[in-house]
Amino acid sequence: MKKSLIASIFVSLSLLSTAQDLTNSVNVYVASETYKVELKSPKELPEDNFFSKSTTRLIDKDRNSYSVIKIGTQIWMAENLKTTRFNDGTIIPVIYDYKLWGGLASPGFCWYNNDAVKYRSKYGVLYNGYAVSTGKLCPVGWHVPSIDEWLTLTNYSGDKMAGGNLKEIDSWMSPNAGATNATGFKALPGGSRGNRGSFLDLGIRGHWWSSTEYASSDILNRTMSYSDSDVTGTSDDKKSGLSVRCLKDN
Repeated sequence: MKKSLIASIFVSLSLLSTAQDLTNSVNVYVASETYKVELKSPKELPEDNFFSKSTTRLIDKDRNSYSVIKIGTQIWMAENLKTTRFNDGTIIPVIYDYKLWGGLASPGFCWYNNDAVKYRSKYGVLYNGYAVSTGKLCPVGWHVPSIDEWLTLTNYSGDKMAGGNLKEIDSWMSPNAGATNATGFKALPGGSRGNRGSFLDLGIRGHWWSSTEYASSDILNRTMSYSDSDVTGTSDDKKSGLSVRCLKDN
């Protein structure tokens, strides 16, 4: 009887220990609220010199769900933004016609080649600079990163080699110089839309807005290329359409 009781206790403790190994608590961000969920995960995660893994997901006003990654002290979206609404629920106008796009002086968005079916899921949305300037593009508690916050990311990710460590490996034109995706950022060559409405650079370059205005009509950006392992940048007219990655507020 005593041996049976001891064996039963041992089995119970073993099962409890196993359950604790298989579950861990993570945050899911929904607008400004945070919910705790229980999630099964591997007992051991691979080590990485560049970043800390995160299983947190971010949900926007369209109910799109994004993976999120911690890189250094920053928490970034690991996908391009896809929302068609500002964080207050207001609909962002979608602009198809190239003449209307080039003449717009207010928020607007599009998909590459105006083809949501083909490009939206993978590459996200191209937003004009007026949408960025509203300060309402990212979910509450997140924001379009400033140029200084972009520089913090690239400095941490390898400085002149940062583009390689940030770029996803498979979707870029060859040679996709230096690409390792060591940070888990999964930067994609989503191209852009010019200030006169033409579409450019899919598969060749990725262009992302910062929130830092260079002039009343221009905003600074960051660019990664298939032919370079660096991250470069210039400024773009607010009439241009670029990708957006959101950064969690401090």
